[in-house]
Amino acid sequence: MRQSLGESRSAFHTRHALISPDSHECVRLPLWPGCELVHLITPDLGADFSMFFAHSADGARIGAPRAGVERFVMLRRGAAKVTITDKPAEALTDEGYAFLPADCDHSVEIGPDSTLIVLERRYREAASAPWPKPLISSVGAHRPVPMKGDERLMLQKLIPEGAGYDLEINVMDFAPGASLPYVETHFMEHGLILLNGGGIYRLEDAWYPVGAGDAIWMGPYCPQWFGAIGRENARYLIYKNWNRDPLDR
Repeated sequence: MRQSLGESRSAFHTRHALISPDSHECVRLPLWPGCELVHLITPDLGADFSMFFAHSADGARIGAPRAGVERFVMLRRGAAKVTITDKPAEALTDEGYAFLPADCDHSVEIGPDSTLIVLERRYREAASAPWPKPLISSVGAHRPVPMKGDERLMLQKLIPEGAGYDLEINVMDFAPGASLPYVETHFMEHGLILLNGGGIYRLEDAWYPVGAGDAIWMGPYCPQWFGAIGRENARYLIYKNWNRDPLDR
């Protein structure tokens, strides 16, 4: 339900932001013809990446991003196909996704009445590390493993861990009442979208009720903690920059 009388749950601060659906604004941009985009997190906010929803009412075909930009797309609703160079198109199944390295020739075909979650960022190459490879898979293809031995908190890693990869994208699944084991504070930043359920997120000294469709940006050294509340599991998709020394800019 949309808020009224100028109210919104969205909140923006120096090192964190909560972006709730009641404040979404759609735009159209040349690189995404036939789509309405809802930008959740961008460099204008202070982030080093962009995360957004791409909605298509009638279907669209999207080309590769600018040179040097890597892309992650995940099917949120509807249908989509990904074509890499001259290979046959591959359909994204339920919660299917594609990781497309920088300068990978590809296109994304979005079906009518469909929505993608998209993350784009400039690739940070590592000396002597092999270039990352494209990947098409689905969340369900990855076996959940307990985080730090807690079987109430399951983790699915969606991106390979080789030295060539400079990002990590995971799905975290909290049973009702489960929480992160401690308040995290680190030099990496996060982009997060709640997929199901809800709970309470601590960001710096603020505490926010969150639910499906909410997005969160956590900048470097933002204290962060989450606890699931309700009758169903809380799941979120979470990105962080990874595998690069903080002095390597």
